[in-house]
Amino acid sequence: MSSRFTRRDFLKLAGLSLAGMAFSPYLPPDLEFPQGMLVRVATTQVSIHKRPDDQSAIVGQVYRDEILNVYEEINSGTPGYNPIWYRVWGGYVHRARMQKVEYIYNQPTLPIRESGQLAEVTVPYTQVMRRIGQRWTPLYRLYYTSVHWVVGLDEGPDGQPWYRLFDELLDITYHAPAAHFRLIPDEELTPLSPEIPFAEKRIEVNLTNQTLTCFEGERTVFQTIISSGRLNSQPGSNGIPTRTPVGKARVLVKMPSKHMGNGNLAADIEAYELPGVAWSTFFKYEHLPFQGHAFHGTYWHDNFGVPMSSGCINMRTDEAKWLFRWCLPAAPAEEIHPLTLDKKGYGTPVLVTS
Repeated sequence: MSSRFTRRDFLKLAGLSLAGMAFSPYLPPDLEFPQGMLVRVATTQVSIHKRPDDQSAIVGQVYRDEILNVYEEINSGTPGYNPIWYRVWGGYVHRARMQKVEYIYNQPTLPIRESGQLAEVTVPYTQVMRRIGQRWTPLYRLYYTSVHWVVGLDEGPDGQPWYRLFDELLDITYHAPAAHFRLIPDEELTPLSPEIPFAEKRIEVNLTNQTLTCFEGERTVFQTIISSGRLNSQPGSNGIPTRTPVGKARVLVKMPSKHMGNGNLAADIEAYELPGVAWSTFFKYEHLPFQGHAFHGTYWHDNFGVPMSSGCINMRTDEAKWLFRWCLPAAPAEEIHPLTLDKKGYGTPVLVTS
């Protein structure tokens, strides 16, 4: 997992890396010098409306991964479940399928820890490339705030430093520009309130209100809105209903980076591939076999308060990170790595009610 760079090579390339990022072919082609709030279209297409109202005339369309400047964020009162709209060039887009993003470039870092290091994407998206022999092949894109395992640093197809990333679902490595990632320091994984006795922590999810609440004893220490499974009891493509079950459960496995999807290597931005789902905290129901239900960060919608998932509990990424650090079993940086990716144990109880 060590770097293939010499120290001299690294210093030479690192000095060039940030200067070249604004013109990188592995970034969105527009908005080379963006200003203000930016959003990424996180679905196939989104309508631009004349007014911040979904009943108003549609005056245009924007498409997946387009980056838009937001001139104003508006609470129009409609629709009631998510009344936030963004004023963009030509009209208004609804927040539900947009992701707030930034362009933040980072100096590549050496050395990479032998067991691997976690890193988050800090640009709207970055293009993954896989090297086979002397040939570089595009795979999928990695999106803002997604989290990945860095296991090395190499020279990329553009002559810049690229991190070598490990994909636990496919058991392969691929590369992406190092300047597009922030290595996550160990202190950001430090367990929260470790002094609280095991029996005092619990998580409650209310599917009707779409809320998640964390308790220490009888004291509420955290509460937020979530998106649970879509209200359909028919099995999905994996044979499991999309509706989130009710019942008692316990945290089982914690994975700071999880590739969810079909394992398709094709560079199709419409394929069902969600690599780097951040801060996944899997839980198992007492009355069901383990079916992969988890709390996790979400970079493909901003429609919290509405059932959106295939059964998991979608959360804002920073909130999923808080939950990952707070609940048990503890998973400090020195105890997780990409070869095991988990921290098993008798975890925090979870109660899901309707």
